[in-house]
Amino acid sequence: MRVTTRTTYWLEYAWLGTHVEPGVAVEAADGRITAVRTEIPAPPPGAEILRGLTLPGLANAHSHAFHRALRSTVQVGSGTFWTWRELMYAFADRLTPETYHALARAVYAEMALAGIACVGEFHYVHHAPGGTRYADPNAMGEALIAAAADAGIRITLLDTAYLSAAIVDEHRGEPPNAHQTRFSDGSAEAWAERCSLLKERDHARIGAAVHSVRAVPARQLSTVARWAEERRAPLHVHLSEQTAENDACLAAHGRTPTRLLADHGVLGPRTTGVHSTHLTDEDIALLGGSGTGTCMCPTTERDLADGIGPAVALQRAGSPLSLGSDSHAVIDLFEEARAMELNERLRTRTRGHWTAAALLRAASADGHAALGWDDAGAIETGMFADLTTIALDSVRTAGPLPRLGAETAVFAATAADVRHTVVAGRHVVRDGAHALVPDVPGALADAIEALRA
Repeated sequence: MRVTTRTTYWLEYAWLGTHVEPGVAVEAADGRITAVRTEIPAPPPGAEILRGLTLPGLANAHSHAFHRALRSTVQVGSGTFWTWRELMYAFADRLTPETYHALARAVYAEMALAGIACVGEFHYVHHAPGGTRYADPNAMGEALIAAAADAGIRITLLDTAYLSAAIVDEHRGEPPNAHQTRFSDGSAEAWAERCSLLKERDHARIGAAVHSVRAVPARQLSTVARWAEERRAPLHVHLSEQTAENDACLAAHGRTPTRLLADHGVLGPRTTGVHSTHLTDEDIALLGGSGTGTCMCPTTERDLADGIGPAVALQRAGSPLSLGSDSHAVIDLFEEARAMELNERLRTRTRGHWTAAALLRAASADGHAALGWDDAGAIETGMFADLTTIALDSVRTAGPLPRLGAETAVFAATAADVRHTVVAGRHVVRDGAHALVPDVPGALADAIEALRA
């Protein structure tokens, strides 16, 4: 017989989507919110007390877990996106299912410490170096799913088709280079066959991804799109991150990457374009008109000198916005939300493109929706009991009135201000300490050092 687990959380202050409410009791059973009661000035007997400002659990909509090993290493000297990519390949070459599990467990624990309840893992390191298949063809993906469970967060594994090194023509791409052979299944059909073996779990959902138009030949895009459509699964794609990608696509196809994706059935409400940095007006209209989402990753986009994407225009056209930490230059969704607004201020020299509430929605409800978890990202009855509490008495957050909590979270707080993270009713981070991974910095250091050996 299944035993129902019930918990009551008392929130000193809660952001309820439109405003900050003092004294809120949230009742949860079996990982879901069963009641939200306001005007509760003191903690009910037996309640778990969350002092500070509690937000819905955050969603990191775009992650490459192994990129965390690059932090600081890629900051030496200068270079371009393409020289950065060579360093990235060097770390990818050293990954095994065991070392990837250890690293991802630590990275996802770092995310939990930052208030993140769910991650979208854009996963393309499928096989052994040289392209040799593991006995379990999804050993690397399974390592990521297990790592998320061990770190106490949910995951959408966005299993990624990565078949070629560059665009040649409509039918074929340049063969994968020596580093990329472990990413490739050979064809979209073979990718779909392997991906279909992955099974969803309580904490894990399976989505799909097109790495980019340069990595999936045009005639194979529809196979990936059809796989996702048949399962009503999320479908993500790196889109126009680099001008070189646009130039190559125009030269080979006479179309922008966005138009190419539209013509092959990739765009739509369950699709999310990641970065979408260098778009034409027609591209923006195609994305917005199809309801395709946009995941902005400002800390990575500025780290790689990619440029500032047209997020305001995309949202106005109808594209929902989400946020990701991508290469994990930092893991801090408050910084991602803040950067999106502040980048736009620098670009336009005007202020106030988004309210703090809109930026928090991008970091929570809209991020969860982009990952296929429409039942998460809000403190409401029936939703997952995901709660992220930030301190209102740190050197960064002390002083503002509590009713300005959303503004404090977005424009002043950092991941270091997260005090509690509750995921599906489970208290994963308590008073700034991870309950499942006792020494997260040590776990990160050990896992990264193993990749240098």
